Amino acid sequence: MRALTWHGRRDVRVDTVPDPVIEQPDDVVVQITSSGLCGSDLHLYEVLTPFLTPGDILGHEPMGVVAEVGSAVTELSVGDRVVIPFNVSCGHCWMCERGLQSQCETTQNREQGTGASLFGYTQLYGQVPGGQAEYLRVPFGNSLPIRVPEGPPDDRFLFLSDVLPTAYQAVQYAATPADGTLVVLGLGPIGDMCTRIAAHLGVRRVVGVDVVPERLARVEARGVTALDLGHGDDEVLGAIRSMTRGRGADAVIDAVGMEAHGSPVAAAAAAQKLVAAMPFGLGRTVMETAGSDRTAALELAIGAVRRGGTISLSGVYGGSATPLPLLTLFDKQVQMRMGQANVWRWVPDLLPLLGDDDPLGVDHFATHRVPLEEAAQAYSMFQDKSDGAVKVLFTP
Repeated sequence: MRALTWHGRRDVRVDTVPDPVIEQPDDVVVQITSSGLCGSDLHLYEVLTPFLTPGDILGHEPMGVVAEVGSAVTELSVGDRVVIPFNVSCGHCWMCERGLQSQCETTQNREQGTGASLFGYTQLYGQVPGGQAEYLRVPFGNSLPIRVPEGPPDDRFLFLSDVLPTAYQAVQYAATPADGTLVVLGLGPIGDMCTRIAAHLGVRRVVGVDVVPERLARVEARGVTALDLGHGDDEVLGAIRSMTRGRGADAVIDAVGMEAHGSPVAAAAAAQKLVAAMPFGLGRTVMETAGSDRTAALELAIGAVRRGGTISLSGVYGGSATPLPLLTLFDKQVQMRMGQANVWRWVPDLLPLLGDDDPLGVDHFATHRVPLEEAAQAYSMFQDKSDGAVKVLFTP
């Protein structure tokens, strides 16, 4: 089959690789019809290279049609249409039964000290082949795939794999009062969807912050207050305070993470590039023991949130020693919630929002659809935030 594989920093290629096969009785093999390019994939493209091996198949936002089932699979049949959550979770362990699928005890990577395995996402999370490919082997075929109806286009359901549950969890963790103000930092696919979900759930004022004009215009067209970070942190913070009687936002979602842009982070940006260019073992050791994250977005979140407010982190951070201003967080009595999305925890809440009225605008959420063979160019475009790219979908 053809699949998008990693070969080095900013070097991904579509190669011919062996087809996946049934390995366990409850496996299924899915023929991929669509897969998404996620902001988290860009971390593999640029920053998390010490934890990748040439030939790794990327991608954790797939959907398709069941092509083969193992002998123990009873809940799916060949031909069923399914979305695959990015968490590789069993659905039945102590963590999964409590809605913490991202911490699944069956697939936890204890030797790495990390949670559940993820499709297409480095040695830190199991090095499981991903879904930017023609076919994908999916374990736990009776509990992991999300079966969806025939009829609507893939766009209606594909985002159940990651974007929708990640954004929904971020909004739930933010716990913004209905009459309050929610600020979303970063208007890529997760941040954009956060603004849509928050507005749909009735948050009175939703504010989106970014530096890309197309992304700001996109959320503004849906009634979100857009603030251009290109004008500087002070102006953005001033605008937020002026909206909130000087207090700050009730809640802030950091949908950016480790690769934030901003003036205070030149050293961290240089450190990230240095780590990515280091020999495999050395770069890995540095990331495991040092703070190499760019923290501009987190620092802005801490400045923007009111005393007693909440910061919800959905952006990925990768440095094990990233510094935090604990005095400020303590003094402001800030609550923080974070973590990989627990996909199946939110599926029952999200499926009713994917009806024909499409309140979240998923049918038109993608900005680019490209053949899998053009995936390398799409990664470069998305990394550079060019051509108005917010969400890119691949089709085999």
